[in-house]
Formats: sequence, structure tokens, C-alpha cells
Amino acid sequence: MKTAYIKYLGELRTAATHIRSGNEIITDAPLDNHGKGEAFSPTDLLSSALVSCMMTVIGIMAEAHGINVSGMEGDSLKIMGTEPRRITGIEVRLSFPRAYSEHDRVLIERTARTCPVAMSLHPDLKQEITFVYGKQPLS
Repeated sequence: MKTAYIKYLGELRTAATHIRSGNEIITDAPLDNHGKGEAFSPTDLLSSALVSCMMTVIGIMAEAHGINVSGMEGDSLKIMGTEPRRITGIEVRLSFPRAYSEHDRVLIERTARTCPVAMSLHPDLKQEITFVYGKQPLS
């Protein structure tokens, strides 16, 4: 079964439908590339997918090891390059509302850095990941 169906809506906008669930994501070209910037751009989705993937696999690992990661938050900043226009770097920040032992921090950080999306990105794309433990929420 296919994963998604994507339709071009015109005016540099697409609608991607997840086939199994029917959930939809709208994308829009960014303001600096002829778009309206009214929704995630495809490159925004890539940087967001990196953070979502890291958080998902951390959650899986944490359940298996009895580590409480509830309240984990993340954000991302994509860095665009030119010639060719592409993402040259993604800065990720993962924040946890509690402190962890050194052992648990090693598990969390290794898991994040080896998530499937991180491992699928080209090695020239710099991934800068910051882990914040025992801090206030990002929002």
C-alpha cells in the first residue's frame, strides 16, 4: 500500500493525504521562494520530520528502559543554502522537564542521533543537536 497521495493545488501549494488515516498536510512555498508562506514548506516538513522522528524513537527506547520522557519538547531551525538551493543544516533542540542519570542521557542522545530520518539525510547536511535537561518548556 502506498503511504501518501499528493495533489498540486496551484499557487505553489500541495495537499498530502496520508492514505491509511486520511490526515492531510498542506504545504506552501516559503516567502523567500515565490510562495505565500501560509503553511509548512516542504523543507520545513523535512526539518520537522527530523525532530518528530527523534522524539518518537526516544519514546520507544524510553518505554523499553522505564525512562519517563513525558513532557519532552523539541524545535528545529533549518538553514538554507544556495546554488543549489537546499537545506545545508538543521539545528535541533530537545528539552526534557527533568534531569536524568548519565546512563539515561547517553541512551537518549544516542537514540536521537541514530533515528531513521537522521540516518537518511546526506552526511553533508549538518545536524546540530542540543539536549536540555531539567528546564522549563520551550513554548
